[in-house]
Amino acid sequence: MATVIIGAGAGGLAAAIALTAKGQEVKVLEAQPGPGGKLLPVRVGDTQFDSGPTVLTMRWVFEELFERAGDRLESHLKLVPLQTLARHYWSKGQTLDIFADPQQTIDAIGHFAGRAEAEGYRDFATDSKRIHKSLLTPFLKGQRPTPWSLAASMPLRDMLAINPFETYWHALGHYFKDPRLQQLFGRYATYCGSSPFKAPATLMLVADVEASGVWRVEGGMAALADALYNRARKSGVEFHFKCAAQRIEITASRVSAVIDQNGVRHACSSVIVNADSAAVATGLFGKDVQHACSRPTAKEQSLSAITLCAVTEDAGVPLEHHTVFFSDDYKTEFMELQKGPARDPTVYVCDQGRGRKLLLINAPANAQSPPADVEETMLRRLSTSGLKMIAKTMFRRSPQDFATLYPASSGALYGRASHGWLSTFQRPKARTKVPGLYLAGGSTHPGPGVPMAVLAGMRAAEALLQDRALMSPFRNTAIVGGISMP
Repeated sequence: MATVIIGAGAGGLAAAIALTAKGQEVKVLEAQPGPGGKLLPVRVGDTQFDSGPTVLTMRWVFEELFERAGDRLESHLKLVPLQTLARHYWSKGQTLDIFADPQQTIDAIGHFAGRAEAEGYRDFATDSKRIHKSLLTPFLKGQRPTPWSLAASMPLRDMLAINPFETYWHALGHYFKDPRLQQLFGRYATYCGSSPFKAPATLMLVADVEASGVWRVEGGMAALADALYNRARKSGVEFHFKCAAQRIEITASRVSAVIDQNGVRHACSSVIVNADSAAVATGLFGKDVQHACSRPTAKEQSLSAITLCAVTEDAGVPLEHHTVFFSDDYKTEFMELQKGPARDPTVYVCDQGRGRKLLLINAPANAQSPPADVEETMLRRLSTSGLKMIAKTMFRRSPQDFATLYPASSGALYGRASHGWLSTFQRPKARTKVPGLYLAGGSTHPGPGVPMAVLAGMRAAEALLQDRALMSPFRNTAIVGGISMP
């Protein structure tokens, strides 16, 4: 029998590569016409946009995955390091760049907000690095971390340093008095769909992840999906596209097959679901596996987004690959996000060249249709900060669209929000309550984002292989990609 992986997103592709590297037979079922999941580009006419992730971080994760397959990442992708990590604007043209060179960033902050704030950033960067280093092995690389396993795996000094009981926003006040800098570095909480006013200070580690390197992928993020897919195919993975998984079959309390939308039965001894874990918990793969994991409540869900892919003409302030236009009142913005899009939202702009832009604002999951004037609201914020933008072509996605693209997610793009010190440990792990059923992807441990999804796929493959080593004779597993709508 084969292993079936449901979903050809980054996590599913990583699991497939990791399993075939160990000689396993793997089959991937995917509802979409091609691989990539959230890496899939948006096409408007002949124009292609990155519409989800826009850069690569944690390069070591991808290098490790390709090394497991006896290959090199560099053989498949051309990565261009960003020297300016992000440009930030406030009203009246106030601007600050954050650089790959830490001393450049310190100097820029000193010029922007004064020497004391620059020293605050130096301390912030040091503590971010300490948190990142402390959590790398026991948490990010760990299979089933718990508060108790973390406490047992690190010195008390490091445990206290990760600061899980203080909110991120409150912790930022120790380093920065300038509200603009609190706003800038508080934005890292949104990278996992969370509010800086509710997330733990542990999320400071995101700052060090960025400081460790950010790369633009030549050819766009679809090129990363292609690289993972081509590596998996070269390893012998069998792919079935436009082939949604309908039901996971259980025999003698263990996974035995996946039934696809055409009624075809794919026999297997193991399944890795690379979809939002809520798809399992809500019964989209059948009642027999519904109890395998839990789903977050509406209040526990992460943020969603409203995105615009546009070809534009611009005048005014210059853009970098990543540019952020901040609202005038961050606290009010996040208060309003509890019910709908903010009236004055922070707007993220990714400049993809040749006039192509991705514009994004945060929005709550389960949101109703965006206000009719949402595009004007976004463009007004850009104008207030000095950028005049005329959109000639535009394609919009809302939380409702994301809910359709990712069934059972309710449009939440990052699974469970990282609110409160226990939230991170409440994410589903690779192993489930059903023997032979495993989870991967950004809604599972260790969290959202492409590198984390790849780590989740690798953890799922490792858990499967460990469990299989306890079985005799060995049996293969199947990976199924894609969800059918009920």
